[in-house]
Amino acid sequence: MAMLEVRDLEVYYGVIQAIKGISFDVEQGEIVALIGANGAGKTTTLHTITGLINAKAGKILYEGRDVTKIPGYKLVSMGVAHVPEGRRVFSTLTVLQNLRMGAYTRKDKAEMEATLKMIYQRFPRLEERKNQLAGTLSGGEQQMLAMGRALMSHPKMVVMDEPSMGLSPIYVNEIFDIIQKINEDGTTVLLVEQNAKKALSIAHKAYVLETGRIVLRGDARELMNNDQVKKAYLSE
Repeated sequence: MAMLEVRDLEVYYGVIQAIKGISFDVEQGEIVALIGANGAGKTTTLHTITGLINAKAGKILYEGRDVTKIPGYKLVSMGVAHVPEGRRVFSTLTVLQNLRMGAYTRKDKAEMEATLKMIYQRFPRLEERKNQLAGTLSGGEQQMLAMGRALMSHPKMVVMDEPSMGLSPIYVNEIFDIIQKINEDGTTVLLVEQNAKKALSIAHKAYVLETGRIVLRGDARELMNNDQVKKAYLSE
């Protein structure tokens, strides 16, 4: 049984069908990438999985449980965390306050403080800036904060939407290194990313979305060498 199973998913915006019957799996311990052009349906897929958008048809199973109609805030307590596109940090709160917001479902304060310590070890810059307003951080630092905030819920699976968007090349490399380390520590990752080359370089398997349909799927390294993928997504 896969950790996440998406089956025949259909999503509409009004009369426009955005997702057209897609199916895919995410196994425990994997990094799975969804790649594709703007408007392919990547973010819509993530939003449906994390309960922000309702599916018109199909099923989403998490650890064998049907979560198709479960709202996002309940999924957090089940072990699913979402790092949204555009980071969405609370700009008028401090770094530390943002991180504590990520732990709102947790009751054990000692465990929460231990997680905070771990976050600071992984993101030393966040500890340096813990009393700074989140809105004053650089884009890369805000992305680290968004990732740290998600990890504060101690998730089994993290869903990440365009983590490299708008970042300098140095920060892009750093963010992808961090994603790999998060995965190596045992967290499953579902990654939506327009930077297909970077996504495929760290993913175990990948799915290519075009206009709401999965058109290619397979081992990430194999897809990186696929002529169709190279031409559409990997050309410099």
